[in-house]
Amino acid sequence: MNPIITAALTGPAATKKDNPAIPGTPEEIAQSAKESHEAGAAVIHIHLRDNDDFTTDLDVARRTVELVREKCPGIVQLSTGGGFPYEDRMRIVEARPAMATLNPATMTIGEIEFRNPPKQMLQLAARMRELGVKAEVEIYDTGHLGLMLDLLKRDLLTEPLQVSFVMGVKGGMSADPRLLAYLVNELPPNTSWQVIAISKANLPLTTIGLAMGGNARTGLEDTLYVRPKELASSNAQLVEQLVGVARAMNLQPATVEEVIDRLKLTPELVR
Repeated sequence: MNPIITAALTGPAATKKDNPAIPGTPEEIAQSAKESHEAGAAVIHIHLRDNDDFTTDLDVARRTVELVREKCPGIVQLSTGGGFPYEDRMRIVEARPAMATLNPATMTIGEIEFRNPPKQMLQLAARMRELGVKAEVEIYDTGHLGLMLDLLKRDLLTEPLQVSFVMGVKGGMSADPRLLAYLVNELPPNTSWQVIAISKANLPLTTIGLAMGGNARTGLEDTLYVRPKELASSNAQLVEQLVGVARAMNLQPATVEEVIDRLKLTPELVR
């Protein structure tokens, strides 16, 4: 099965001061999405930015989704994460992207509290299902897997599940292939899963994920460097690097059409 490659363009922390190639406006995000799609990414993961500032503004969300769809056929996946109040993050899905993130638990990341209150999280899951927005469930630690399975039992997630294992974040699980093997073994049949690995762990762990039959994500959210001490010149450069790894394993990146069919995405939200 061809792996799904996701490009994570922006992120909730790094800015142009960290790497000038990070998109800072909806227009820059759309152009980066186009370049990343042309490099092999079928899914475009976005933390909203406007005038180089982080935002949860719904108008910005709608404009960003529209601009990306005008530029390329890549599947828009908006993040509901970041350091904003949860209620502000919830409304992002009203922009009706094809996909959006769902984080099942509150946790500590570095020196901040990443709040995902159970009551509101359940409301967000229900609203995403109502809108037809596919949930990309982000698993930062092994215990989060059980919370995801509980959402499935409550009929708040649609199968096939789309799961991301986030590895290497301080406060979450380490970038250890043994943890990845355990988590993959616990998944329901036909689950689509990918590796998200941070900083130095990005290329090694995504490579392992591809070798295990999974999908993979890269981009300036996950790593600012294309190789040690060399800043990535663009999101597309990082996608090209990961696609090269996949092709070295005789794997071809999944097309947008393959992803739509495999994940059972809502057709009217794709374009």
